[in-house]
Amino acid sequence: MAAASRGLISRLRHLLSADPALRSLSFAANATQLRSFTAEPEFETTTPRIIEPKPGVMTHDSKRTGAIAVKCGMTALWDKWGARVPITILWMDDNIVSQVKLPETEGLCALQIGCGQKKEKHLRKPEVGHFRAQGVPMKRKLREFPVTEDALLPVGTTLDVRHFVPGQYVDVTGITKGKGFQGGMKRWGFKGMPASHGASLSHRSIGSTGQRDAPGKVFKGKKMPGHMGVEQRTVKNVWIYKIDPARNLLWVRGQVPGATGNFVFIKDAVYKKPNIALLPFPTYFAAEDEDPTQLEPIVADYGDIDPFMAAD
Repeated sequence: MAAASRGLISRLRHLLSADPALRSLSFAANATQLRSFTAEPEFETTTPRIIEPKPGVMTHDSKRTGAIAVKCGMTALWDKWGARVPITILWMDDNIVSQVKLPETEGLCALQIGCGQKKEKHLRKPEVGHFRAQGVPMKRKLREFPVTEDALLPVGTTLDVRHFVPGQYVDVTGITKGKGFQGGMKRWGFKGMPASHGASLSHRSIGSTGQRDAPGKVFKGKKMPGHMGVEQRTVKNVWIYKIDPARNLLWVRGQVPGATGNFVFIKDAVYKKPNIALLPFPTYFAAEDEDPTQLEPIVADYGDIDPFMAAD
């Protein structure tokens, strides 16, 4: 095999040296291969896109960015009809656009949002370099939200609670509380074994986990006792009860994942889509002479029908 290949190579060399047309083709092929190693750019460099922070018109296909908030805890309020409303308070702590990802550079449309503050000595060097390259202050938490091209915002744009509207529905994502090692009844809601009549020291047992000789094993994914919690979960269709622009607080109805002090991520609801005519797009732009400390809280409208009278 080696002798045959050497003979083939020698014949090709002879042909190339004899025919000047084939020799020119070989030189052109070598030049094409070497062109990729030159310092000249192969493609023309494109100018970076300039994104202007100005209001736009939202369509049904538009997708706005989300926001990052800190869970402050839960309380209860009473609406104008006297109904008790369980409330979770979320604090949007200094949200800012820290990076813009474009299709021509990163291959997707997304905005990276930063929340909170953090000292440089508490960050890793790559993180410090990232913030310095973008020209934004050091942030405690970062999150990337995919958006459409008409919802892009420039780096440094701030987001406050007026990005959302009272009465709209949002999806809230967070990390659930850790429960440690738990049994099948608490972790999965199993019924358990009989409380009496034959059950001895196995009242909270999960029972059998497999079969006999066939298949002779426990299938993967079987619900069994184990570590519970500390998982990412999303609560959908959370209703915004009130916003407080002066303190950047958000009142939402019901519970959201996570313990007090944890970060949660808020975005427009997927199923119960808000009215696009009421949403600020791509976000709320405050007036230059506006003083946010003088703004009053905005409460959602409950309508003119008393739910207690309507039930009768």
